[in-house]
Amino acid sequence: MRLYNWNSIISARWFHPVLLLIWFVIGVGLRFTNLTAKPPWVDEFATLVFSLGNNFLSVPLDRAIAPDILLQPLQPNPASGIGDVIHQIMTQDTHPPLYFVLVHLWNKLFPNQGELVSLFAERSFPALIGAISIPLTYSLGWLGFRSRLIGHLAAAMMAVSPYGIFLAQEARHYTLAMIWVILSLSCMVIATRHIQNRTVLPLWLIFSWVGINALGIATHYFFTLTLCAETLVLMFLAWQQSIQAKTLIFFFPLWWRIYAVATGTFVACLVWLPSFLENRYRSGLTAWIQDSQRVGIEWINPIFQALAAWITMISLLPVESPQLAIVIVSGLGMLIFFIWAIPILVRGIKAQLQQPQTSLATQVFIGVVFGAIALFFIFAYFLGIDLTRGARYNFVYFPAVIILVGASLAVCWQRTSKKAVILIWLMGFFSAVTVICNLGYQKYYRPDLLVPIIQQNSQVPVLIATTHKTLVETGEMMGIARELKVSGSPTTSQFLLAHQEKDPKTSTVSLENTLKQLPRPFDLWLVNFYAPIAEEVKQCLPETKSLAAVNGYDYKIYHCQ
Repeated sequence: MRLYNWNSIISARWFHPVLLLIWFVIGVGLRFTNLTAKPPWVDEFATLVFSLGNNFLSVPLDRAIAPDILLQPLQPNPASGIGDVIHQIMTQDTHPPLYFVLVHLWNKLFPNQGELVSLFAERSFPALIGAISIPLTYSLGWLGFRSRLIGHLAAAMMAVSPYGIFLAQEARHYTLAMIWVILSLSCMVIATRHIQNRTVLPLWLIFSWVGINALGIATHYFFTLTLCAETLVLMFLAWQQSIQAKTLIFFFPLWWRIYAVATGTFVACLVWLPSFLENRYRSGLTAWIQDSQRVGIEWINPIFQALAAWITMISLLPVESPQLAIVIVSGLGMLIFFIWAIPILVRGIKAQLQQPQTSLATQVFIGVVFGAIALFFIFAYFLGIDLTRGARYNFVYFPAVIILVGASLAVCWQRTSKKAVILIWLMGFFSAVTVICNLGYQKYYRPDLLVPIIQQNSQVPVLIATTHKTLVETGEMMGIARELKVSGSPTTSQFLLAHQEKDPKTSTVSLENTLKQLPRPFDLWLVNFYAPIAEEVKQCLPETKSLAAVNGYDYKIYHCQ
């Protein structure tokens, strides 16, 4: 009787929409919890400034400035429009403008009375987009496998993925790019089914696929890595069919429409080529991923960096807790979990590959994942561009990973143990809680840790000085200035951005000239200051002989009496 009731519930028309709504609500709740608790970091400041139509050029260099002047680019300008946003992005940043334009329009829903731009407004947009990826993941799972169970399990894992939460709580464009990845993969799944059946792609699919790809490229240039992975999969399918047909099929009518999609997408790429080439001259913003001179153990860094990102797509316990015991227990817990879970997931994938009705979809998603990973390593080891340094760049294949996890768990749910599926989902849920409680995927810069140190050590006015090359250093100082402002710190502070091109001594001269003009006493905080120490500084008493550090900030204190 109970089995009959359960089957009748599952077969009810309302069951699947309600269940999907539950995953969506869970995903929204996790993504919006503690949304503004973490301070913004450099990349987010770029979003905040450019989405307002402002720029970093208004911040004075080589002289002491008040925090309000440093934070002025974060103040909304009613006169700025979409054209200003596009202009600032195309001339000052290294990304295409679509996301920043959408955030500019989104900010209009949050009126601001002369204060700094709302961090909640800026982060709520990617958080909402990240939540929308949950029902889209369900649709992709259903499209690929024609299975509601796989769709639900994939959506459930997307809702609680710690990596997905991390992307969604950043005021950046990665969740929007992920939406285009999901939609592009959906088009490819439909196309591969037509290829398998040797039927011509419908026109609506061609136009939709090209349009989605164009929007993806207009959101993030690394979306092209997804397109490259899709191309590899299509080439593999063409090779398979050529072997079966014992003739080359590349000139069959079916493939002409695939070529039409490729041509349309290529034209969409060409639109941004001038901007992309111009970005090469702003390479200082991307210097951190350029790594062509590895020595010794550094050669295996990309492997471990990639592995860390893969792990956090499913599980992330509090490995960044300040308490060592919790870190050790969390690390052991994750190790035991994966030793137990990986065989389950591998068996599920093998089972899907063996079933005729799901084999094609499984091959497609595996091909996308491994194709993208291969491209990451090619960039790292052959082109000297280590994309594995930025875990966020894995958005280009993350949805395909979640679909494969959902497909594997469906086998486990149907054949072996429902409890195992529940345990894996619960691990994801507690991992999501780890991220929103700032015990995992912490921000790269932690001004919330540095400002209390400044307050504890300086009872007189302070000058916070840094060497300046690009907007990155401006963002680093903005983080400190904003934290001083929002924390209500009584510390009187000024900032110096000592500009530096090729000669580090230019920053030294700038600092020395500024110090001569300041009334004493004051404390000098050299924060991320990478230049020779000025003679004027040597007349001040150092707090310690060596540099101290918190997340993202190296600092040294001098008391100038």
